[in-house]
Amino acid sequence: MVAAVIEQNCDENGIVWPVSLAPFPLEILPVNANDEKIWNTAVDFEAKFKEAGVDVLVDDRNLSPGVKFKDADLVGIPFRLTIGKKLNDGKVEFFSRAEKSIEEIPVEKAFEVIMERLGNLNAV
Repeated sequence: MVAAVIEQNCDENGIVWPVSLAPFPLEILPVNANDEKIWNTAVDFEAKFKEAGVDVLVDDRNLSPGVKFKDADLVGIPFRLTIGKKLNDGKVEFFSRAEKSIEEIPVEKAFEVIMERLGNLNAV
């Protein structure tokens, strides 16, 4: 069954897991885990999502953002919350693997917006 799902849900970059079957529906990707503000924001989001019952993966590796993005695509996690330079402007990026779309979201609204997106997809 897993092979059939992967065969039907992939692209040139790797697997695109349906939310219902994904090992993690959301990856939190701090672009620079050595930056204290970025890291603390990532940890805060991780705690909020875990408290809400959402399994999340935090990419805390000390690698370039490009490598992290490519690995996230290969693994096929449906959604990615990227925390990087835009944090200084009060924004984070929310990426949908299936739609290949990126939206900038204000930090203070990101948790609610992402929970809504996860909830809508889980209801389908």
